Amino acid sequence: MYSAKLLDHFEHPRNAGVVNRPDASVQLDNPACGDLLKLTARISNGAIAELKFQAQGCVPAIASGSALTELILGKNLNEAARVSREELVAAVGGLPEASIHASHLAMDALAALLKKLRLSYRVPAGQ
Repeated sequence: MYSAKLLDHFEHPRNAGVVNRPDASVQLDNPACGDLLKLTARISNGAIAELKFQAQGCVPAIASGSALTELILGKNLNEAARVSREELVAAVGGLPEASIHASHLAMDALAALLKKLRLSYRVPAGQ
């Protein structure tokens, strides 16, 4: 049912936890299923230097949070904004149709985080 990549991210999550003194923090939930995803980030030299997640919910929600941190870490805000949901789904080796909501939650959390970071650093959306 789940890919080996997805199970690896679930069993061995990358970047789990909370960034100490983050520049931005967001927490989103999916009221339909109860999944919760929190992202905290710190910027250094214009790039996401530290990014951590906390997730509560289904296996794909936790795996998606883990994979998202790997895809985004080290990127500047524009590069991070160009990461697609399809890239996230590929990073976990695919998602069953019934679990696709996990990738939407992760991408919505990323968008909210980037918005907060842009406001903190007064970076226009196109930059």
